[in-house]
Amino acid sequence: MAKSTLSFVCQNCGAAYNRWQGKCDACGEWNTLAEEDSAAVPVSIRSRRKGRTFQLESLSGKSQDAPRLASGMAELDRVTGGGFVRGSVLLLGGDPGIGKSTLLTQATSLLARAGHRAVYISGEEAIAQVRLRAERLGLSDAPVQLASETSVEDIISTLSEGAVPRLIVIDSIQTMWTDTVESAPGTVTQVRASAQALIRFAKKTGAAIILVGHVTKDGQIAGPRVVEHMVDAVMSFEGEGSQQFRILRSVKNRFGPTDEIGVFEMTGLGLREVSNPSELFLSERDLGSPGTAVFAGIEGTRPVLVELQALVAPTSLGTPRRAVVGWDPSRLSMVLAVLEAHCGVKLSGHDVYLNVAGGLRIQEPAADLAAAAALVSSLVNAPLPTDAVYFGEVSLSGAVRPVAQTAARLKEAAKLGFGRAILPESARGEAGGDAGLALNSVGGLSTLVAEIAARGSRRPQRETATVEKNATPARFRRQDG
Repeated sequence: MAKSTLSFVCQNCGAAYNRWQGKCDACGEWNTLAEEDSAAVPVSIRSRRKGRTFQLESLSGKSQDAPRLASGMAELDRVTGGGFVRGSVLLLGGDPGIGKSTLLTQATSLLARAGHRAVYISGEEAIAQVRLRAERLGLSDAPVQLASETSVEDIISTLSEGAVPRLIVIDSIQTMWTDTVESAPGTVTQVRASAQALIRFAKKTGAAIILVGHVTKDGQIAGPRVVEHMVDAVMSFEGEGSQQFRILRSVKNRFGPTDEIGVFEMTGLGLREVSNPSELFLSERDLGSPGTAVFAGIEGTRPVLVELQALVAPTSLGTPRRAVVGWDPSRLSMVLAVLEAHCGVKLSGHDVYLNVAGGLRIQEPAADLAAAAALVSSLVNAPLPTDAVYFGEVSLSGAVRPVAQTAARLKEAAKLGFGRAILPESARGEAGGDAGLALNSVGGLSTLVAEIAARGSRRPQRETATVEKNATPARFRRQDG
């Protein structure tokens, strides 16, 4: 009989140690080491066998696109790259209560109604709970096959009977366990072994499998990172609890782009697809208020217009506060430094708040120009034009650099009724003559700051911002009112 050895495995990163310790040296987390019995693998697996030869192929040759199965949800198909590929395994993560089970219930119901065999296996809920959700969504008549099971061997044995399912949902991978390893469900070893067994089944039969994964407090998918490398696609379901918007973002995709997003709206009857996210994000826009600018962004292949809100207020603290929601705090610090170093905007005595309306998270640097315009607008109390959109990357020298897909941004802005665009000077040639917008190109950030400051008005506060009238770029100084 094989000898069993005890080891201590970190439940955050998967590092193994021969003795217990309070802190994991690999990831730096405390109290994450758990004792596991690393029994030897069965004799049938560990026995040596002679390797078989296989044929090697060349790089040249005809290749066909992988067959896809459309889910019936346009936003979900956009993120997956056109549908589910046969034999692919997807990992879906998201905060608790964000709507992962609702999304997958709707997807499996649409596929089942289209005549495909769809199986939903829940390891967290009973069958009655899944039926209650389907009844609330109006999908109780869909021929989806349900099960409440956690044993991977029993699941694979059951699914191997009859026709091969086109889509299998495992909710969630942290609740699955396999007999091949001796550890509790949810541990790193069990998650890795269970995922590996399900991936082998998908590759062998051609069924598409979606694994639901829990997330940590940092928003990362719990369990070993090797699972994210093993699967074909990793998707993140994001959203704020106070907002009805939900965003499905592709983090990894072997069969499609990795920067696509799908936008949904959470309603009483489930998730509703949003075909025009720009109109939804700008539906409650506050017109005529200082500190608001519309950013023309790109998410994957889709242009998205979103409102950036900034508030600059005098502070009584020794260290001013910098708070940002929906944008990279490091880029905000960079834009503030450029404004002070090259444009003379003194913000060392002000608190700065920046928010992306609608709960969207912006990741591209093209939002630098819109953020800078909103910050200066709030500082000098000068409302920006309501029919203008902003996009451009700000360099450390104060220059405004061009960004990709200028024509798509302008086309989306013109479709929503905007009349002008403030864009980098070098990107004016990429816009084309049929943009339908009045183009205002800027080569440096100081030019835009001077134009906004010229429209500013004195605030009824103790500290205001005034502009020195000289030949140099606009410079601000603090005065007592």
